[in-house]
Amino acid sequence: MRDELRDNAETVQASFEPSETAIVIVTYNRSHLLDRLLTSIQVMDPAPGHVVIVDNASVDNTHEIVEKHSAELAAKVVYKKLPTNTGGAGGFHTGVKTAYELGATWIWMMDDDVEVIPNGLGRLGHWSQRFKVIQGRRYDYDGSEFYWQYRISDRLAIPIPFAPSDFDVTGYREMNSGCFEGMFIHRDVVRRIGLPDPRFFIYWDDQLYGWLASRITTAVIVNEFVLRRTRDIRQLDLGIRHFNASSDPYRYYIMRNRAILKQYYRAHGMWHPGAFALGTALTFGKEILRLLLVEKTIRGTSNLFRGIRDGHKIAKDNTWEPMAPLESLKQNQHHKFD
Repeated sequence: MRDELRDNAETVQASFEPSETAIVIVTYNRSHLLDRLLTSIQVMDPAPGHVVIVDNASVDNTHEIVEKHSAELAAKVVYKKLPTNTGGAGGFHTGVKTAYELGATWIWMMDDDVEVIPNGLGRLGHWSQRFKVIQGRRYDYDGSEFYWQYRISDRLAIPIPFAPSDFDVTGYREMNSGCFEGMFIHRDVVRRIGLPDPRFFIYWDDQLYGWLASRITTAVIVNEFVLRRTRDIRQLDLGIRHFNASSDPYRYYIMRNRAILKQYYRAHGMWHPGAFALGTALTFGKEILRLLLVEKTIRGTSNLFRGIRDGHKIAKDNTWEPMAPLESLKQNQHHKFD
């Protein structure tokens, strides 16, 4: 069934129109970073048609920053301030839904702590003739190449730490994961897999969304730098990978949300109990190492155990259902984008 549903990677799309792209940004109390991102969007060439900004109940001057740029950007700005903080997962759920309802053909997701390379949209558009899910590359805060683990183990449901970081002459590599810091996705894929699941709040949400997309179409990371990180994160460089600093909420959700992954894997007939349990144990061990090597403490382990405990409740919920696909639309329907 999976092969029957899967698109051909070489299927030619209609010509790419930058004006039919919506950039979706999720922000929370980081107006100084949002200001920098919107400034970079202002000089993009080509420019998107819409910029959708989802504000997760910020209490700083985010609204004023949005108002300032709304008058300066060529793209139309849609600002949605949520009454509560729904996390990155909830923010992208709202943002993708909004962009989809606006009629965007392409949706480009990003956090507020990046800036756009001026010709980044054009670089992604080049690949849109062949693929429907595209991840561009990023520069790190210090200008180095940001390495992202774009392959996951289907059985363990965790990133593969040694995914090749180089590219051959094709200029791309297939991926079966996703990252909301730069995912470029066609509306047809959104229609078929549904919206990002807000129940994650944070963590595993984008990996799962990319995994779902890769089951129906060929998803790729391309050798094109399109974003630059603008926030310095304390990290430990181990050569083969980096350990970033984290937080108590991060530790809680990385363990709790394994249960949501389990439910999705069950629904798709991909859950292998022993292998998945090993993936969960490896995740727990990685977080202990992160505490010891980066945070230089063991304090915070209680959040890992609390996440495991609350995850058991989710895993045992027999009423749980995955996010549903959106309503079917005619394949060749013209989408008004204004």
